[in-house]
Amino acid sequence: MAGFRIGRGRDNRTPQRQQAPQAPPPYQGGGRPAPPPYGQQQQWPPAGGAPRHGAAPQGGGGYGEPEYFGDPHPQYAPPQDPYAANNPGHTQMFSVNDDPYGDGGAYRAGAAPAAPVGPRLHWKQLLSGIVLRPGPTFLQMRDYAVWGPALVVTFLYGMLAIFGFDEPRQEVINATLSNAIPYVLITGVAFVISGLVLGAVTHTLARQLGGDGAWQPTVGLSMLIMSITDAPRLVFAMFLGGENSLVQVLGWVTWLAAGALFTSMVSKSHDLPWPKALGASAIQLIALLSIIKLGTI
Repeated sequence: MAGFRIGRGRDNRTPQRQQAPQAPPPYQGGGRPAPPPYGQQQQWPPAGGAPRHGAAPQGGGGYGEPEYFGDPHPQYAPPQDPYAANNPGHTQMFSVNDDPYGDGGAYRAGAAPAAPVGPRLHWKQLLSGIVLRPGPTFLQMRDYAVWGPALVVTFLYGMLAIFGFDEPRQEVINATLSNAIPYVLITGVAFVISGLVLGAVTHTLARQLGGDGAWQPTVGLSMLIMSITDAPRLVFAMFLGGENSLVQVLGWVTWLAAGALFTSMVSKSHDLPWPKALGASAIQLIALLSIIKLGTI
């Protein structure tokens, strides 16, 4: 019997062990599944339905590992707006700005500064500055109108300019006082009008050459330059006459000085290089040479 039992037990062994179907893992308290035996992968969800309430997914991509291997708080990704910018079919429009520093308002040649360089100069400082320090004076006054000093100085210069010419001076001296005063006043007004017109021409030419300065400072400063630069010649011409050699030399020197001051003023007021500034002042210089000094040199 013992041998029969042993032989029967050997003969009843199957050639290949069949694996019995696995039952769902038992659940622990609290609704969590128990961990599978070591080395065995647990399938999820279990056969026959969705995961039961309380089962936590595995953070690494499966549900077979214990809960402490996964992320207990998976991050929620909000749904993407199908009409958001740069999605297919909804590309966001953009503009190309050549100026990386603003909306096209960066400093460029010919553009006036955003704020004045300095405070307005008093008329005494303005007149002395045109002679002693013209460059800083023109730069500081490029945004201020100088109508008061310009009109007064040009009017006084026009009334005295008539005495710098030989024939007009003799007519005024020989005329009665009632006739001489209107004649002198009319001459002063004529010089003011001439200064306004010539200054406007200079400003217009400067703008056409690329300048961007204001017209009031340009016209006012040009009137002051015209009057101040011719003052030395006029002083000697009133006593020596316009035909005097010294007066003629002073006439040429002061005319060249006027050209230098006009060029500096237009360059600072309109932010132009000096060749263009000189070109903008050329018509006014030629007019001053022919109207004021032509009879004396």
